[in-house]
Amino acid sequence: MHASTPHTHATARTFAQQLSSTRRGARLARLLAVERLSAWETSPQVIERAEHVVAELAANAALHGRVQGRDFLLALTLDEAAGTLRIAVSDMRGERRPAIPPERSPDHESGRGLLLVDALADRWGTEPRPPSGKTVWAEIDQHGERPKAVSGQTYVQCR
Repeated sequence: MHASTPHTHATARTFAQQLSSTRRGARLARLLAVERLSAWETSPQVIERAEHVVAELAANAALHGRVQGRDFLLALTLDEAAGTLRIAVSDMRGERRPAIPPERSPDHESGRGLLLVDALADRWGTEPRPPSGKTVWAEIDQHGERPKAVSGQTYVQCR
């Protein structure tokens, strides 16, 4: 007779919240993400990276993806089997796709957010969100080393 070892099944944990397309909504997105990831007992290194990524993507949704009277959506998916955290921020401005801007002078005050996302995330990109929106997503591997500085992906610049 063979004794079987109990198997634990890895699960995917999800969180989604609509937030106002304002600076306050973007700040709340960051705070909620940190709270949720802490509750899921995610490693401090992943939480720190995710906090910055959420802050940038939510700020972009509130600033560049804003449509009067429409919210943006923050979604987090922690896939324990794959060891990946997926951050997705959806807004209603599908025609405004994010892109890493050309090099800026050191005293330029904006345009560095996507460079930060590119440096902190292992992968990121955009996808359409019908009927007229978009989702900007970023993935952070839980078990990997620091992400690569260059993603090798191409993007269409927001204006």
